[in-house]
Amino acid sequence: MVLGWTVYGLVYLGFGFASKAYHIWFLFFIYGLFFGLCEGTERAWVADLMEESKRGTAYGIYNFFIGIAALPASLLMGLLWKSIGVQWAFSFGAMMALIAALLAIILMGEQKRKGSDKISA
Repeated sequence: MVLGWTVYGLVYLGFGFASKAYHIWFLFFIYGLFFGLCEGTERAWVADLMEESKRGTAYGIYNFFIGIAALPASLLMGLLWKSIGVQWAFSFGAMMALIAALLAIILMGEQKRKGSDKISA
């Protein structure tokens, strides 16, 4: 998952600075790798974090927040693109993905130090 978010961040940087059509096509191919690396892994992580009896609720919450975040993220991307340019918009998206990857590494490390692999809520 962290690898996928890192790929996403690097691809977004590439999109921001691509200057040829074949750059964009190559980046879209690599962007597909992001989905392959992350989609199932993120859902599996949700399952790993929750007790079996609470997984359905956890998936609902997970998908709720994905959906809620998509609209403002898209609006922000469009606003940045229109107001300060394509490079800044994609660079901002790249930095957010790389920060998410770093935070995931930190949170996974803290979870291992606590010795628990489940959230009890």
